[in-house]
This record gives sequence, C-alpha cells and structure tokens, in this order.
Amino acid sequence: MDNLIDEKKIFRGKIKVPYKHTAGAYVERFITEIGKNKRIMGVKCPKCSKVFVPPRMICVECFEKMEEWIEVGNQGTVVGFTTIAHSTPVMPLEPPYSYAIIRLDGADTDIVHIINIGDPKQLKVGMQVKAVFKEKPRKRILDIEYFRPI
Repeated sequence: MDNLIDEKKIFRGKIKVPYKHTAGAYVERFITEIGKNKRIMGVKCPKCSKVFVPPRMICVECFEKMEEWIEVGNQGTVVGFTTIAHSTPVMPLEPPYSYAIIRLDGADTDIVHIINIGDPKQLKVGMQVKAVFKEKPRKRILDIEYFRPI
C-alpha cells in the first residue's frame, strides 16, 4: 500500500473555459462613441472639474460620482512613449511603431495608445498627435487605429 502513495502520476490536459467580460457602462459608452461617432468622450468631476479619459465612475481625487460626459479633442500631446522594434503574432502593427502616453486636448488624465510615425526616432515628448479612426469599427479601443503626428 505504501508503494501506491509514493507513486506520482501526472495527467496533462487543457480545459477551455469560454467567457465574456463586460467592461461596464462607462467603458461601454466610451468605446461606442469612438466606433459609432468617431469622438472621444470623458467624464467630468462635479467637485474638482477634472476630465477623465478613459472615463471612470468615481473621481480618484474627490471620490465623487462622475456623470457629466464631455467630448474631448481627438488631438493631444505625447507625454511619454516606448518604441516596439520586433514583432510577435499578437502585435497590432508591423514594427517599428510606438506606444505613447497621450494627454488629449480637454482631458486632465492620459491615455495610452499606438503612435504610427514611420521613423520612431522622430517621436518626441511634447509632439502633437491626432487620432486616426478605423473605417469599420469593431467596438474596441482599436477603433482608434492609431495616433499620427500633426
């Protein structure tokens, strides 16, 4: 009997667990506005007046519920970036391209998105960029295909 306890058996296998995830009402509206109307929306805090993009329900500074939706510009300023130089099968573009932290005009928070500039050495902090929207939206953040320099 002791021999059976010491014997180890390993069974390898995969279990597929399909699921759906809801992003919530605020992100749902944010993504819908991008895809349907090609506009970027944020929410404004009733107490401190900061505009949050992407939107969130509660202000992180005042802890107030935010319900006022504000259209922000589709242009903004690069406040930081990193460049992707090599490819993997899940990349949204062929390298080289960059991910940037962007402060959109009219927003008080930043959004991270793709910058498609051609030569990444030309990308600079402070550079002005503009959203390029996909022609056929799929109800995802990549309905903003990328930002380009202006």
